Amino acid sequence: MGECGAPGDVNSNVLVARSTGDAQLDKAVWQWLSWDKNQKTKEQIESLLQSGKHKELRDRLCCRLTFGTAGLRSAMGAGFCYINDLTVIQSTQGIYKYLERCFSDFKQRGFVVGYDTRGQVTSNCSSKKLAKLTAAVLLAKDVPVYFFSTYVPTPFVPYAVQELKAVAGVMITASHNRKEDNGYKVYWENGAQITSPHDKEIIKCIEECVEPWNGSWNENLVDTSPLRQDPLKKICDCYMEDLKKICYHRELNVQTNLKFVHTSFHGVGHDYVQLAFKAFGFQPPIPVPEQKDPDPDFSTVKCPNPEEGESVLELSLRLAEKENAKVVVATDPDADRLAVAEQQENGCWKVFTGNELAALFGWWMFSCWKENCSEDADVKNVYMLATTVSSKILRAIALKEGFHFEETLPGFKWIGSRVKDLLDNGKEVLFAFEESIGFMCGTSVLDKDGVSAAVVIAEMATYLEVKNLTLAQKLIEIYETYGYHISKTSYFLCYDPPTIKRIFEKLRNFDSPQSYPKFCGIYNILHVRDITTGYDSSQPNKKSVLPVSKSSQMITFTFQNGCVATLRTSGTEPKIKYYAEMCALPEQSDRTVLEEELQKLIEALIENFLEPDKNGLIWRSA
Repeated sequence: MGECGAPGDVNSNVLVARSTGDAQLDKAVWQWLSWDKNQKTKEQIESLLQSGKHKELRDRLCCRLTFGTAGLRSAMGAGFCYINDLTVIQSTQGIYKYLERCFSDFKQRGFVVGYDTRGQVTSNCSSKKLAKLTAAVLLAKDVPVYFFSTYVPTPFVPYAVQELKAVAGVMITASHNRKEDNGYKVYWENGAQITSPHDKEIIKCIEECVEPWNGSWNENLVDTSPLRQDPLKKICDCYMEDLKKICYHRELNVQTNLKFVHTSFHGVGHDYVQLAFKAFGFQPPIPVPEQKDPDPDFSTVKCPNPEEGESVLELSLRLAEKENAKVVVATDPDADRLAVAEQQENGCWKVFTGNELAALFGWWMFSCWKENCSEDADVKNVYMLATTVSSKILRAIALKEGFHFEETLPGFKWIGSRVKDLLDNGKEVLFAFEESIGFMCGTSVLDKDGVSAAVVIAEMATYLEVKNLTLAQKLIEIYETYGYHISKTSYFLCYDPPTIKRIFEKLRNFDSPQSYPKFCGIYNILHVRDITTGYDSSQPNKKSVLPVSKSSQMITFTFQNGCVATLRTSGTEPKIKYYAEMCALPEQSDRTVLEEELQKLIEALIENFLEPDKNGLIWRSA
């Protein structure tokens, strides 16, 4: 949408009494009040207008949602840059227009709509209602819609798009974000999240049809239209059947005495993780009763992100101790990510990082492939993938074992698209991940999937127990075989976009214009790669192999001591993230020395490049 809403005739009578003195803002206010049929969000804009809060009105009405690493995501509330009934209708109208242009058989193949359990009373906004409005826009245009009759894990939408041969799908979710947020995640016909140029073309189409069409507000169409089908049973049954393709030790699963605790973080995961364990032959995991059922307030956790570690896993760890369960699996609220904790011999719990879990999954998926592949299978046809800010452990395993490893830009949308290309070219993809606890085991779903990852880790733990090993012990074995990869990821909060821009621009003009830093404190920098500008000093032509991503900030430094560190902005939250990893050779086995070196380098990185005190950055709370 252009600045302040979109072109349109302004009803001068409305604005005579309520003019803000700013013609652009007046137009945007008029559009909102004319188009919004949600009484709560309409009242929010009217109240701001009557109170003379013109700055807040401009903030809410004079910019539009854009596609980040996970689709559209923002706070729920009134305004063109928030998630609400009107912006979801506008987004879906744009998608309809774009899909109609791309697919001549759109009205035969249809569209998938899923949703989680988020909601906000003050805006009369819930994921289910937003999903109904998404469906209404399409049903009113005679598009068949596969609308799930209840909440589902995010991975079910991309799975359904492929299984039902739909042209696209939308999942209404903000995943693990704070309770105030919601989102709109779009999947293409290949089952992967949309990437460029689709995202930019859809935004253009949204801007061309911002006024709601007749029928777009009719959320009851979901209940009355003959074009609506409920895919829940078929998709759930097919998904669980497909899951068995990556089950390699059913006999051990059936017999094991190991107990598992599962928390679904007040989200959608409980029923589906129970079914996944059943598909693998396990007894059901023990659910955390206080967190088993959906709760849009996420009332037992400070934030609904299992990546935050032990502090948010408190209830599940205490239950596991009581039940004598050695492994805890935690799916985030939309069940596309997985955290894992294991009780150690001293009684303490180890919460694995995403990079540590990837080392375990990478070893496991390759070992299972090797044991089960046909005699003429070629290891050179096998691939694993990771995002560029994730651990390089898969690269080390690939170098030693002979399979291929590839990197993508951050965000599973890049992994999904690349995996589909590889599969279409006859390659075999075993595993892919991003460090923020997102894992893809097998290729039934071309996105991260916490449901499948939970049951795969349970089978891995069961197999290792028979060998008298824990997950933590096996992780050390993997590092000793392929080289220690010790990483640390954290972030600073920054609510001021100009400050973020200034930090990154300083790095691009460090000692002089257009020159990157050659040192960070005492640490010598070998190479710099800047994904925002497309520069890579390690390439002969100085151009990055990975695609340029101008809409976000991201610079990677490779140090002489073997450390790789990346600074980037988040695609979904007001954060500057840092990722640092010490990649050691197998013979460098003194973990303590490596950890100390990494910590000192991170301190230098923060002090010299981010300068939190000077820039007013807020440290991540422990």
